[in-house]
Formats: sequence, C-alpha cells, structure tokens
Amino acid sequence: MAERPPEVEPFLRGCAWPAGALGPYPRCDPGPAGERLPADTRARAALPVGVRLELCGEPEAVEIDYETETDALGFRGASAGTGFALYRGAKVVSEAPAALGCGSVRLAAGTGPERAIVYLPEGMRPRVLAVRGVGGTIAPAPAQPRWLCYGDSIAEGWTAAGPAGAWPARVGREHGLDLVNLAYAGAARGELASAEELAALPADLISVSHGTNCWTRTPHDAALFAAGLASFLAIVREGHPATPIVAVSPLQRADAERTPNRLGATLADLRRAFEEAVHQRRRAGDARLELAEGWPLLPAERFADGIHPDDEGHARLAAALGPVLRRALERVGKEAR
Repeated sequence: MAERPPEVEPFLRGCAWPAGALGPYPRCDPGPAGERLPADTRARAALPVGVRLELCGEPEAVEIDYETETDALGFRGASAGTGFALYRGAKVVSEAPAALGCGSVRLAAGTGPERAIVYLPEGMRPRVLAVRGVGGTIAPAPAQPRWLCYGDSIAEGWTAAGPAGAWPARVGREHGLDLVNLAYAGAARGELASAEELAALPADLISVSHGTNCWTRTPHDAALFAAGLASFLAIVREGHPATPIVAVSPLQRADAERTPNRLGATLADLRRAFEEAVHQRRRAGDARLELAEGWPLLPAERFADGIHPDDEGHARLAAALGPVLRRALERVGKEAR
C-alpha cells in the first residue's frame, strides 16, 4: 500500500478516502465496502483524477518530490496527464514534465491573491512525497465547499488537453469549490454502491451526470434506467437531506441518439427517462434537487470523437454548469440565514 506522507496531507485536495489497495489516492472506498463496485469502476478509481495540491504564499517556486507508477497511458494518451501544472485562478503559471519512477520538479509559483493549484500527472499514477517553497514560504490553502462530482468519462475529463482542462476542474477553480472527482470512464452506470458512497461522504454540493454507459456498455431500457436513477438519488438524499444536488442529463451523442441498444432504447430515450425521474422527485418535494438538461449544453462540433468534448467543449461545459452549481450552493446558504 502506498502511504501518503503526513507532511504533504494538508496540501492535498480531491481525496475522499485514505490510501489503500487501490493506491495513495483512491476514488472509491479501497476497503471491503468498495469491493461491491464493478471491477471496471474500481479500476478507474485507482487513477487519481482531480487530486491536486492547493497552497497559499508567494515563493519564487514550488518544489515537488514524487514517484510515478506507470507511463502506459492507454486510450487517452498524453491527455491523461504526463506532467505537473501550477495555476493561479484561470492562468497557468508554469508546467513541468514528469518522469517514470522517482523525480523532482520545480514550478514557478507566480504571484497574486489566488491560491496556487498544482495538477498532477494523473495518468502516470503519481504519489507526492514532499512539497516545499523555494525562496519563500507556503501554507495549505483554506478549505472550500466540498463538491462530489459523480459521472462518467466526460466528467473524468476525457479528450480535454490535460487534467486541468476537464470541465469539473475548471468549475472548481473558477467557483472556489473543493472538487472530489468521482467520475469513472466507461463504468459509471448509477450503481447503488456508488450512491451509498456518495451518501456517506461529507459534501456541500453534489452533481450526478451519467447515462451514456447505460446505452451501450451495460444496456438499460428506459424503465430500468429511470428506476435506477430514482433509487440512486433517493440513497444520496438519505445521506444528504439538505445538500443541493444538480443532476445533468446525458449530453448529445451522434451515434446513439436514434440507435436502439439491445433492449430497444436510444440515448434520447434514456435522456427523457433521466429528466422525468428528476422531475418526479422534485414534484414529490425534493426542492434542492435541480435538473440541468444535457442536450443543449454543447453543439456537435465540440465533440472530439463524437462522444467526448474537446478542450473548448470542456470550457463551454464549465461556463454553462459552473453558474448552475454555484447558484444551487448559494441558494442553500441564503435559506440557512
């Protein structure tokens, strides 16, 4: 088991569970409870998607000691993350490539009031061994509202240019949210074990955005999909009776909109089932559940491969969904005052 050095822990963000059998930054419960999840979900959960360092201070540079496990990046290639990138706000200040095995990088820290956010080479399965300021001091950044983002490969960031370009990463930077990315490429199908994990984790905001894998990898018909989503949302709501939840129905997908799967459902059918399930819960009194309709969010030309957004597509999703998420969070804050 790859432990996390205690001196690094205060700088880490996006980690919901302790180190375990899935590595230092697991994205599902690494213990026996998580073994109820499908194997493909657990495999994706071993990648530290969304895990990052957040710090305050204006040193000349930030130096990071690390160890990476692999350079086999699979289908995503370099966009899965092969280097470190330091951001302040929306601006990338510096970048450095990662090496296989043990290494050290030095990133110019830049200046300004924004926290410094360091994105990791996710695809190489890194472990941060040490982080220190050079020519100045650093401190862990203050806590921000915690956002649990459940979804599939689109929320995991596929075909963005790098980890920092995924729409959830962009929203986290732009709206001051502590993103915990629980998106599983090719896997997330609304499994109830995942709903139970979300229900058990502390959260200030939750989003749910899946569906395309229910059209093809594990085919659902509309009734099965609607019932599954209703149960998923009910379980999450049990654990978070007052937390805002934003449900994003499936984005458009050219090859699936009018093509029935083996159970006779098109993606358009599943989208309607998703949206109706959300409407039914709202009619039943769940006022803190909000629907964001996926179809109009992105035009067809912004999909790099017909399924996943390109970098500009991820930017557009962040621009559309970020304000929705922020308003949902702020609305609860106003109600509490």
